[in-house]
Amino acid sequence: MMTAYNELYLDDAMHNLADMVEYAVSDLGFEPDEFFGWFVSSGIASKFEKGNPKYIAGMSGVELAEAVLTKTNVAFVSKEPSYSIDKGREYWAGWILAYYQWATGMRFEDIIKNGLPLSKVMSMYILHEADEGKFVENANDIIARNKESKITRLQEIRKSRGFTQQQLSDASGVKVRMIQLYEQRQNDLSKARFEVVLSLAKALGCEIEDLID
Repeated sequence: MMTAYNELYLDDAMHNLADMVEYAVSDLGFEPDEFFGWFVSSGIASKFEKGNPKYIAGMSGVELAEAVLTKTNVAFVSKEPSYSIDKGREYWAGWILAYYQWATGMRFEDIIKNGLPLSKVMSMYILHEADEGKFVENANDIIARNKESKITRLQEIRKSRGFTQQQLSDASGVKVRMIQLYEQRQNDLSKARFEVVLSLAKALGCEIEDLID
């Protein structure tokens, strides 16, 4: 299984993300999805998901939360964390999201966009006593269903740039039929040759990861 970073850091990452969510939501009173959106937009989520030791092990959950708020210019009053003995759904949601991101290598931003915002994960608290694999199975099913009902990122970005499929083909050198197959999900762009995805990204003026559903 390809994972996001070395498993040696996983336990710290899970506990730190859990503490971050619990502190931000339970102690500071922020809305779960709003705060997690700040986590993504701050750039800290990107460092966390790539296994940057400073963020997954070198900072506490409270320090992570406060770093997110500081970077996104959100006013807050620092307080002592409650660190409740009885860990609830806020703690579990952060804990299991860290595991899911590690296990799948998916960006937090994409996890949210594909139907698993923090509030949705919290609503799945019934799984908190199950093996982590059970959550992964359920989360994958949710994301798969949401992907099927949405247009692909390739199509979304292509249209936002005002390109027809033929114009994108001309600009990238990728055959029109291939673009059609990727946009219809008959071919998986994430499994395409690197050169193909790079050519599409360059033509659309975006990052490679922006095109992968």
